[in-house]
Amino acid sequence: MSTQELYKQKFQAQLDEWKADIGKLKARAEIETADAQIAMHKQVETLEHGIDEAQKKLVELGAASEEAWESVKSGVESAWVSLKTTFSETKDKFKS
Repeated sequence: MSTQELYKQKFQAQLDEWKADIGKLKARAEIETADAQIAMHKQVETLEHGIDEAQKKLVELGAASEEAWESVKSGVESAWVSLKTTFSETKDKFKS
């Protein structure tokens, strides 16, 4: 298996984990107060948008030629750092 394919699988696994985390946040929001629900729903929307953007980057990575792969990889890594930070901040913000 190529390095490019392994890299793609690694990021897809992380995306899948984050999607599950979003599901947990949505479920938790249902039992919170109205104000907390609003805040959580806004954050979930932000996370879902980030997931969508990261998924697009992942598709670009898979379609990139060997020559363009390093450049596309940098874009994916940048998107990942941003999304990872947002997830971390969200988890900290809504800890029980």
